Amino acid sequence: MDCQAIIDKYYPEEDDCGQQSCDLRRLLIKHSRQVADRCLLICDRHPELAIDRTLVEQAAMLHDIGIRWCHALSIFCYGTEPYIKHGPIGADLLRREGTTANGGVAMEYELLARVAERHTGTGLPGFEPQTLLEQVVCYADKFYSKSRPDRVLTVVEAAQSLEKFGHEGVVKFLEWARRFE
Repeated sequence: MDCQAIIDKYYPEEDDCGQQSCDLRRLLIKHSRQVADRCLLICDRHPELAIDRTLVEQAAMLHDIGIRWCHALSIFCYGTEPYIKHGPIGADLLRREGTTANGGVAMEYELLARVAERHTGTGLPGFEPQTLLEQVVCYADKFYSKSRPDRVLTVVEAAQSLEKFGHEGVVKFLEWARRFE
């Protein structure tokens, strides 16, 4: 699978888009690369987890593919949907991209779609990360904010940022930190 081709399809190169779209493209790629690099570091530090490096990198690069249809002006998103929906939107997009000739979804695309729909917070009700792949991408994502792309949070800062959504998510995040750091 060519993740860059999927990004290019929905977030065109500078020659094909307006300035705001180009800003969003650059932000998406920067954030996704940060998340992917942290995921790969976890793979390197923990070979016992036996995480598929290629799949985790693809999942990290595409986890936020649905943001352009959402409304979040501070990060150049001028869509109409609430930002909380960017995961399910991205999951739908990835499932469409992976539709096979018989109408099913190719397994690789289904795995990527599940990461997209389950990475928000430490998982939304009914969409909690279940697999190791989903958990690693969800965990790595918490260290990088698209609204402050040059800042890398510490484990403590990332945990504190989750507190506003409830203590349960903080506990889950800290369990992941013990496992992945």
